[in-house]
Amino acid sequence: MRVTNRLAAMVLGLALAVAGLVAAVEALLVASGGPTLLVPRDDWHAALTSTRIGDGIVLGVAVTVGLAGLLILVAQVRPWPPENVDTAMADWRLRRSGVQRRVAAAVDRVPGVSQCRVRVRGPERRSRLKVRASGDRASRPAVLAATRAELGRLAVTMPDERVAVRLNRARRVT
Repeated sequence: MRVTNRLAAMVLGLALAVAGLVAAVEALLVASGGPTLLVPRDDWHAALTSTRIGDGIVLGVAVTVGLAGLLILVAQVRPWPPENVDTAMADWRLRRSGVQRRVAAAVDRVPGVSQCRVRVRGPERRSRLKVRASGDRASRPAVLAATRAELGRLAVTMPDERVAVRLNRARRVT
């Protein structure tokens, strides 16, 4: 989502920059008394002097631009999951997605457990790990042990209170 936000902000910024540049060039041409390039001067002047702030087109454009800017702002301000996870080794970090995949694969190898999903949330230095899988609740200690073992192999230090395991019963199809 970060890439989408940045692309949307870049497109909006580029559109505003181009519109501003065209408006500046047109204004310079009008000020110098020369012919305009894109907008006919008489039509432009007539439209600017006859259009009121309460007209539907002005209101529609203002609302659309305002909503687009607000959506981009909210998307940028929203707290995103960390990209990296701290390790026990100094100056080493692992990609969050890689840690999630490795832990999920380790938990899926536990007998009776399937469909594991792992999420790492929170700031980089205080990350929390949530494990959700289908299986018998009696498998919880084995799932926790597999999670701890994989985190140990990855040299990720995470206190017990930051690791949450949730097992749901596997649904049976009759």
